[in-house]
Amino acid sequence: MSDFLQSYGFLIVTLIQAGLLGLSLYFPLMAGQLSLASPGFYALGGYVAAIMLTNPAFAGLRDTLGNGIFPLTWLAAGLLCALAGVIVGVPALRLRGIYLALATIAFVEILRVVSLNLSITGGAIGIFGIPQAFGFQDRWQYLLIFGPLLALVLAFTYMLQKSRVGRAFRAIREDELAADAMGVPPTQYKVLAFVIGAVIAGIVGSMSAPFLNTWNAKQGTFDASIAILAFVLIGGSRSMWGPVVGGALLTAVPELLRFLQDWRLVINGLVLVIASLYLPQGIVGALAKLRKSPPPARPPIAPAPDAKGGTL
Repeated sequence: MSDFLQSYGFLIVTLIQAGLLGLSLYFPLMAGQLSLASPGFYALGGYVAAIMLTNPAFAGLRDTLGNGIFPLTWLAAGLLCALAGVIVGVPALRLRGIYLALATIAFVEILRVVSLNLSITGGAIGIFGIPQAFGFQDRWQYLLIFGPLLALVLAFTYMLQKSRVGRAFRAIREDELAADAMGVPPTQYKVLAFVIGAVIAGIVGSMSAPFLNTWNAKQGTFDASIAILAFVLIGGSRSMWGPVVGGALLTAVPELLRFLQDWRLVINGLVLVIASLYLPQGIVGALAKLRKSPPPARPPIAPAPDAKGGTL
């Protein structure tokens, strides 16, 4: 078991990380909003952790708290991303469809350019030498924090979907005007969904900075936005398991096919194309459809007798 974790621990943690980022995008989609802002909040959370764990201004706090500094970085990243989510979400969520997607892409690009030009973020070089969380010696040990986070987010998502808030999200997704007429304030719930996704992405970023040992502007890019969107669409956007399955699949395929060298990227592209064409509801949606039993066959209708005793 130890050898397996040594060999594949980094990949397993990366799969969980991809699933969590997919879930951060799943919440706005629950409310019918195509947001691509998750990489921006992910990068912001990572910078919060990287700065708090390396900047001399926080040396006294690090010495006082010891390993307690790591949960503090998660909390700080979550709170800052929640605030940023409200600031960005209130004006942006007045838009719909592709216009909202473009606005959130612009947010990601603005954060990237700002981080490239600030000294506190290390500019284009980024921040190096981020200490390992809780003194971990091996990357597989990050399963001890990423695994519980995934379980917690899935449990939260399940309870949210069963709650009044979850029903409001679905009502807005299906018909925003009808939901508004029924007393569901669309803007309030859309901002809430956006902020939940932002908090999750920010916490994942704050955990990922020590895991990667370095952080720079490449963590939050347009390419990352498209990759996370693919996690949700390929896995299934109508189930909380969809982003987890899609993220694991699209992260694992290139690694498992690494022996094919450049051809592995071609095969990864084919997986995306085939899934988009033949699995419009995603992998989880297709599996759920297969599990549903076919409706019972209706018995044949006997012809009515005519007046002479025959059949019509």
